[in-house]
Amino acid sequence: MCVQYLTTANADWVKTTFDLELPKTQVHDVFPTYPGPIILRSHQTNRSAIGMARFGFLPSWAKEENFGRHTYNARAETVDEKPSYRAAWKNRHYALALADQFYEPCYETGKAVRTGIKQVNGEPMAIASIWDTWTEPDTGELIVSFSMLTINANDHPVMQRLHKPEEEKRTVVPLRPELFNAWLDATPESARQLLSIQSMPELQIC
Repeated sequence: MCVQYLTTANADWVKTTFDLELPKTQVHDVFPTYPGPIILRSHQTNRSAIGMARFGFLPSWAKEENFGRHTYNARAETVDEKPSYRAAWKNRHYALALADQFYEPCYETGKAVRTGIKQVNGEPMAIASIWDTWTEPDTGELIVSFSMLTINANDHPVMQRLHKPEEEKRTVVPLRPELFNAWLDATPESARQLLSIQSMPELQIC
């Protein structure tokens, strides 16, 4: 499960790939409740937008902000069933979280070692995510939040090396560039098909 990732500062890549301007913000490691840049698309206008969103999903009915501390990853197998996510999934709230790398623990030495994962080609990653909006009850502030989707990684050549030996191997889903639009435009049925190892670019441990 991904609890930490590094945002990207590659504004040229964002502009070339999405024709959007990366928000001017300090590059930093993102943990649950921290902000990170995401891309989403309006299904009414078909226009894409980029902005900062909170890592850790806050459904509209959440009672308090701390809810998002435990909803930073959503299992692809059950995302359409879980109360936290099912409305956003049905309403096609699909997003891409932008990152240079993400981190998982590796136990090959016998101890947990924080391990970075990035694309082999060195380009930023766009990770399949789901988003929603939440209104802060005291101030009325509208907060956009997101969760990264995860899939089984037992058959992934890199991701199967991570996490404890006895644990199920799982991974977030960076998408190949040719699938970015397909994800943002997806229906619940096509989104599920995209959440697979075959949709991912070549990754390496760094």
